[in-house]
Amino acid sequence: MPPNAELDSIDRRILDLLVENGRRSVRDIATRVQLSPSPVKRRIERLERLGVIVGYTTLVDEGLLGDTIEAFAEVRFSGNTDVESITASAGRIPGVTEVFTVAGDPDALVHFRVDSLQHLHRLIDQIRRDENVIGTKTLMVLDSWRRVERPS
Repeated sequence: MPPNAELDSIDRRILDLLVENGRRSVRDIATRVQLSPSPVKRRIERLERLGVIVGYTTLVDEGLLGDTIEAFAEVRFSGNTDVESITASAGRIPGVTEVFTVAGDPDALVHFRVDSLQHLHRLIDQIRRDENVIGTKTLMVLDSWRRVERPS
């Protein structure tokens, strides 16, 4: 977002409403921010043009699809490995949902959703085979909380 593109409280409320439910109608948003639909639509389009809104997505209950195991792997890479190589390496592995490069130790956190412990084991082994990986540590998720709310 350009540094001179300031958002007012209405823009921020519109964003909150869209984050809560990306399929919310312009009319519903307009009612909630106490404006008519036309200016709300223009504000949303402006937020999209500015790159504040980068897209819309669907939340999926992965457990209902069979991917009931969630884990993170701390991954340590050799000292000469660049960030692009780190994300590209893990990002090519099916079952990896996100890669976070971080400051400190480890170099990256890799997030998995899989259907079995055997599947997770295979993915961790695949990461370990990368020539730049010097170590891993796997953390199993027992429960989670996300700020993104599901529509009611």
